[in-house]
Amino acid sequence: MSSQTQSAPPSKTRTALTITAIILAVIVAAFFLFSNLYADVLWFDQAGYLGVLTTQWIANAVMFLIGFVAMAVPVGISLLIAFRARPIYAKLNAQLEGYQQVVEPLRKFAMVGIPVLLGIFGGVSAAGSWPVALQWLNRSSFGEVDPQFGFDIGFYFYELPMYHGIVGFASAVLLVSFVGALATSYLYGALSVHGREVRISRSARIQLAITAGLFFALQAVSIWLDQYTTLYSASQGFLQTGASYTEANATIPGRAILAGIAAIVAILFIVTAIIGRWRLPMIGTALLLISGLVVGNLYPWVVQRFQVEPNARVYEAEYIDRSIEATRDAYGVSDVQEIPYSAKTDAEAGALREDAATTANIRILDPAIAPQAFAQLQQFRQYYQFDSHLDVDRYEIDGQIQDTVIAVRELNQSGLGESQSWYNNTVVYTHGYGVVAAFGNQRSVDGEPVFLQSGIPGTGELGEFEPRIYFGEKSSEYSIVGGSEGAKDIEFDYPSGAGGEETEQNATTTFSGDGGPLLDNIFKKLVYAIKFQAEQIFLSSEVTSESQILYDREPLDRVKKVAPYLTLDSDVYPAIVDGRTVWIVDGYTTGANYPYSQVEQLSSAIADTYTPAPQFALDDINYIRNSVKATVDAYDGSVKLYAWDDKDPVLETWNKIFPNTLLPQDEMSVELLDHVRYPADLFKMQRQILGSYHVTDANSFYSSDDQWVSPEDPVSTTGSTQPPYYLTMQVPGTEDPAFTLYSGFIPQGTDDSSRSVLTGYLTANSDYGPDYGKLTLLNLPTGETVPGPGQVQNSFNTDTNVANQLALLQRGDTEVKLGNLLTLPVGGGLLYVQPVYVQSTSGTQYPLLRKVLVAFGEDIAFEDTLNGALDVLFEGDSGAEAGDGDVPETDPEAPVDPEAAVDPGTPSDNAALNSALADYKTALADRQAAYVADDLVAAAEADERMVAAILRAIAATE
Repeated sequence: MSSQTQSAPPSKTRTALTITAIILAVIVAAFFLFSNLYADVLWFDQAGYLGVLTTQWIANAVMFLIGFVAMAVPVGISLLIAFRARPIYAKLNAQLEGYQQVVEPLRKFAMVGIPVLLGIFGGVSAAGSWPVALQWLNRSSFGEVDPQFGFDIGFYFYELPMYHGIVGFASAVLLVSFVGALATSYLYGALSVHGREVRISRSARIQLAITAGLFFALQAVSIWLDQYTTLYSASQGFLQTGASYTEANATIPGRAILAGIAAIVAILFIVTAIIGRWRLPMIGTALLLISGLVVGNLYPWVVQRFQVEPNARVYEAEYIDRSIEATRDAYGVSDVQEIPYSAKTDAEAGALREDAATTANIRILDPAIAPQAFAQLQQFRQYYQFDSHLDVDRYEIDGQIQDTVIAVRELNQSGLGESQSWYNNTVVYTHGYGVVAAFGNQRSVDGEPVFLQSGIPGTGELGEFEPRIYFGEKSSEYSIVGGSEGAKDIEFDYPSGAGGEETEQNATTTFSGDGGPLLDNIFKKLVYAIKFQAEQIFLSSEVTSESQILYDREPLDRVKKVAPYLTLDSDVYPAIVDGRTVWIVDGYTTGANYPYSQVEQLSSAIADTYTPAPQFALDDINYIRNSVKATVDAYDGSVKLYAWDDKDPVLETWNKIFPNTLLPQDEMSVELLDHVRYPADLFKMQRQILGSYHVTDANSFYSSDDQWVSPEDPVSTTGSTQPPYYLTMQVPGTEDPAFTLYSGFIPQGTDDSSRSVLTGYLTANSDYGPDYGKLTLLNLPTGETVPGPGQVQNSFNTDTNVANQLALLQRGDTEVKLGNLLTLPVGGGLLYVQPVYVQSTSGTQYPLLRKVLVAFGEDIAFEDTLNGALDVLFEGDSGAEAGDGDVPETDPEAPVDPEAAVDPGTPSDNAALNSALADYKTALADRQAAYVADDLVAAAEADERMVAAILRAIAATE
């Protein structure tokens, strides 16, 4: 037997094994893919939104098929025609003959494989455009027309993107077909190059010329469509967005001319296919390129530079008016009510008497500082947690509406430490428990929050409700819950001894809702074991046929999956509604094609102290509506979408695409309506727009003589924008107090020239009813200086009495935290309120509210309570009571707790103390002067004197 015969069987065996391995790998990969797809089906089906998933899948499949056919078929036909029309007896050079010898064995495969491969790319590209196609098919009219062409606004939202997409895709198909035909013709001798001489066969000429003619015809259509894009593109003139004088009178006519030239070039290519003369289309193509430079670029530049710029105010006025009207409409600020507000700056006795309702609801509990106190006082166990920034809402308590700082006690599995395991994390510790809420306007004698709902199990003023939190902002990736009837409860509910119960056993429960797909067969268990890469799901005896798997548990994620067309507000907040804890999510419909509306970056516009700015903002918009209010049940995760703005044409279009997913607003319960509020992100976008577009006169707008910006947050160290705040107040010009979102404005300027004086005050009514969403803009007089947040904070920091007391509050192992600086239009002027917290720097650390700073005009008061501070500020009697009026002022003769923060009160007769304080004041003034003069050496010397003065003051009080 030969050696070749002996080696053959091992070779066949290896081949068989290789093929088997490849087949198995393909099967495994396919099953993994199928598992994820099937898991999606189970999730959407359980959530009640399977139609949303199937609509997307069908749309993707249809668009992929269209894209595949539209690319593969023309390319395949082009290659086939070029090959079959090749000259049979063409003389080829040696190099081409070598290429043919290499290609010929693969020709049949290539003639099919290349179109198929390109078709796949075309299909994938087309599939990504399914939202454009579905919106075009289901488009709704806006009922408004643009001022340039007179088209309905819907044309720019739905039709123009679709037409551009078709033309762009078809152009790519023709370009690829042309290149394929050109390469085939060259390879098989239909096209040859000999020096400067180019020879081409009749069939190749006809094919290439017709393909080029069709390509240029499409370019003519594309250039024609480009006329319309000028209405939402960047302008050469004064406008940031939209067609200004130059675009309207040079760019748009120029593009019409270029489209005509491109159409002529297309005809010349068709003529070439007939008569065989290439000179005319070549001259036409060159003419098109030159015309593009002259008509498309040079002429508009000449018009802008020599006609418009010397008289810009006159030429641009009409187009500025267009921009003002369109921008205000697109961002929903056209109906803002502007009220002149001559703010007083003198604090007079009884000034707040007419604003008693506002004064009683002034919030002194800062939701950004309170989480630490909530954690220390209400977390109870290390495996619970609260969010780092609490939410502000309102509840009716004893017949009165109270601003409330509210938080959900969610699960923190990392707090289990070494007790973490798949079993504990997945089937035992599955949910958080309860809601904690505190009065926004009250504090205890010790400076702690006054809770209106607290404890485990929870007790308080919010009534009976389902306390378990299976779906929240901090939920784990997945949990497996539920069990057979009569089976032992294994899910941890709350710790033993909570709520005063005398038991050593932790409370347990079994999930009884419908919150996730059932794991009622082996196949589903296998699917989710693969999805989460956890074999325990398949093997564990605790996973029964009655078990449910809960995942995608964050409210934003759940709403985004069932309503993929919505842009969601970044601030999700909890509310107790109809005996349930629900998360309320605001959803926006947005667009970037609204004619003449200024384009803004949404993520940049909403950035502030609590919302970080993105590194790369890719969410340009120029239209926004708060069209949907969504709720996510914290117990079973059920999502409900309510059509809040049912007149929004964008929402109407998406409702046609995903029918039966939106509930009408009238199905919202009364209790749910009591907790809706004006969304913060929309308000922040609108305040940015109104910074410029509160000006409605074109001449003033062009001069930029009254531009506003939102002030920097005076308590932030990063220079971020001050966030808007929710407060119950009665806005001037309204009849009743309402839960209100507000923000101030200061003049726009450079860092060197900006002034923190208040120029405007914007509010939005957040109470459901006829006035919900009403925007009110208080215009402050330009002739008077009304201090803005920055100036007020500077006054607080540099006031001698305040600085001395703050310095003493920070002595030892304590630090001072300044709370949010609130601004309220009361007493005919503007009242500033800032809570001051003291926190230990060692041991148990959480902030206690010890003092309140207030300012009105140039007057400042700094007292233990807001009520006391207002009385001091307004000449001994403010005329109204604040919410902390029951908290006694500190008795200066009372015994002092050596571990408590010291409130020094006012300067005493202690000569040494008074001398130290006077020296501190002098040093502080010297330091400020040194910084103004940019003399860092003098500033450092002043710092040393300030420290020395503080030490002497401390010694004088001991």
